[in-house]
Amino acid sequence: VQLQASGGGLALAGGSLRISCAFSGRTSSSYVLAWFRQPPGKEREFVSALVLSTSSAYYADSVRGRFTISRDTANTMSLQMDGLTSEDSGVYFCAAGRATVFVAPGEYSYWGQGTQVTVRG
Repeated sequence: VQLQASGGGLALAGGSLRISCAFSGRTSSSYVLAWFRQPPGKEREFVSALVLSTSSAYYADSVRGRFTISRDTANTMSLQMDGLTSEDSGVYFCAAGRATVFVAPGEYSYWGQGTQVTVRG
């Protein structure tokens, strides 16, 4: 499975951005699709996950109520980010795998290359 993230950029505080992830190859219905981010100088952290078998979505406390994960087509997913703050800045990575502990990066076998999100103001 190959993943490609896109759509990052610059936003003002309080604004919105939508980032997308295109994936190719065979994905199993047992997979979890997820977004992680890595703020400058910090470790990669969990943002959101979508369990394909149940369509259940999970969010980090820091983004719940502001971010929405969705599977848009058979081969794309997105993260709608509203109410952005400077704390949301970082490189965002999409990931896929048979994760059971959704927040752990090591649970995911496949990763995209990352897209930069910068929030100013």
